Amino acid sequence: MSEIMTLRGPVKKERPAPTTRSIERRDVRGELLGSVELEPTIFGLEPNPDLLHQVVTAQLAARRSGTQSTKTRAEVRGGGAKPFGQKGTGRARQGSSRSPNMVGGGVALGPKPRSYAQSTPKKMIKAALNSALSDRAAEGRIALIDSFGFEAPKTKDAVAAMSALGLTGRVLVVLRRDDDHARRSFKNLPDIETTTDGQLAAYDVIRADWVLFVDDTLPTTSSEEQA
Repeated sequence: MSEIMTLRGPVKKERPAPTTRSIERRDVRGELLGSVELEPTIFGLEPNPDLLHQVVTAQLAARRSGTQSTKTRAEVRGGGAKPFGQKGTGRARQGSSRSPNMVGGGVALGPKPRSYAQSTPKKMIKAALNSALSDRAAEGRIALIDSFGFEAPKTKDAVAAMSALGLTGRVLVVLRRDDDHARRSFKNLPDIETTTDGQLAAYDVIRADWVLFVDDTLPTTSSEEQA
């Protein structure tokens, strides 16, 4: 009986303590400026695949427009008159040409405009983002520069910066809200996606090969508390 009691109820999984990781800090020309220690509670966690799946699914569902629409038999124009006689035609009796089983008729049980948004707690969204960032940090896919410092929007400068930093594949660049020159410089590059520190989402992180931060957008404990 005592053995049965000990097995009753779910057993909480013990997660390992956060790992401290560090990354190189460079300038826009790729020159090494030093190293920065990443916040362990953001970049040093064990990734939670189940949580990531749930939050990313909700984020993708929220992006759906939900504007699809079909007309029911009540919304299709016409159909007031009986299409053909009740008897003598050899066909099934019909009362309206707008019936769903008639060509040009309404749609039965068709889609209507709706919202696909799912209610997700803020703590889950934050935990999923930290889990995604920890996964990229564990793979050494987090990069940091001091700032871009573009004097004007120029795609050539953006390409040169990515080449100097040695970042290949799909790169997610996290910018300040007011860094419009950098955002416009990366706009025409198909493998570069830009976002701001306030709009960073778990889905954007996991679909990127590299996540590039500047000094002002690198998440820290203080920035997490302010958010």
